[in-house]
Amino acid sequence: MKTHVRCGTLFSAGDQEGRPGQTLVHDEHGILEFVGPTEQAPKVAPGETVLDYSRQFVMPGLIDVHTHLAYGNAKSEEDIDLYSPLEFRALRGLFFAQKMLAAGYTALCSPGDAGQVSLSIRNAIRAGLFDGPRVTAAGPYITARQSLTDWYPSWIGVPSTSVGRLVRSRDEAIEEIRVQAKNGVDCVKIAMDGIHRRPDGSLIAAFTEEETAVMVREIQRLGRKAVVHAIGREATLYAARAGVDLIFHAYDLDDECIDEVLEGGSAIAPTLTFQLNIMEFTQPHDPAAVKGRVDHTQRLYERACRNLAKAHKAGVPMMAGTDSGFAVTPYGEWHARELEINPEELRMNVRSVARPNGRVHGEVFLYDALPGGAGYARDVEAKRLENRRHGAVGHRHAKHTRDARRP
Repeated sequence: MKTHVRCGTLFSAGDQEGRPGQTLVHDEHGILEFVGPTEQAPKVAPGETVLDYSRQFVMPGLIDVHTHLAYGNAKSEEDIDLYSPLEFRALRGLFFAQKMLAAGYTALCSPGDAGQVSLSIRNAIRAGLFDGPRVTAAGPYITARQSLTDWYPSWIGVPSTSVGRLVRSRDEAIEEIRVQAKNGVDCVKIAMDGIHRRPDGSLIAAFTEEETAVMVREIQRLGRKAVVHAIGREATLYAARAGVDLIFHAYDLDDECIDEVLEGGSAIAPTLTFQLNIMEFTQPHDPAAVKGRVDHTQRLYERACRNLAKAHKAGVPMMAGTDSGFAVTPYGEWHARELEINPEELRMNVRSVARPNGRVHGEVFLYDALPGGAGYARDVEAKRLENRRHGAVGHRHAKHTRDARRP
């Protein structure tokens, strides 16, 4: 049986602006059979379903590829790693995942969380126990001594409840990757650098180029995506040469890095919203301001914008993500800011799930998404789209209509 979706205004992956008076027609498998003006659409046959959004703005659900569901709008690393048990983090993370759905984000990647928090949220949504977005889940970061998540003094180490898993050798790294793959992760995240610098100020890669290549090969051999945190040039270069699927940040990349990223086929998710919010909302009396973090962040942000603009111009694929889960990037509030920093990313955000064969996902109208899953149709009053600051189609302004749930 076919479903006819009548759209007041339709925005799709290839559009520069919305098209009024459009209709989508898809079959029971979600395959799009028609996209075009309503007056040219096939007639509705007896027994076929009509979804009437002729007074609404219809668009693909948006995607945030950098949301940490386990962090809980944290103010500190201790908030992230220590103060809440994993069970509470999973329940809290599900609540925040639903908040993101209400803000118009129907798919997210949770790259690096403690235990199996993101996995549990993903599985509960997939099983139909709760409504929520599609979740691409990772386990704890693969971490070395110079990595992002080895925050605490060496006599404390990395707690078992941390978002990082400390590996002391190549064999330990491979074993941790295999454990995470067995647990069912969609991607494995490597913390390729952290805060340790050389005397010249350059960030030190936490793993050697050879170690990085070995880990990435094993992740991809097991059918998972390899994603990395890499701000510095060295870490970005090693990750690109290893052929990782997605690099978060890459702020200090240079021409050599860009060439290797293009050669290896990696994408980059800048996540500049986190930096911009620190700059704009830190108060002069806050410890971060007193200790110079705002000035440091300003310099990092300006350098990142210059370098990433070069990468984008060279043809490096970019994906939109916000590092949501911190106090300065609360869930459901700031996802659209990444699109405001670079409005072109609105179409990138849609294109990240757009491929030639049209398909309507069970959740939202997407192209070439997997069939099935929870059924949602996203409809937003067109006039509300003018305010994109809070959640693009923010939870204050958006509503979603429950469609038939498919198994």
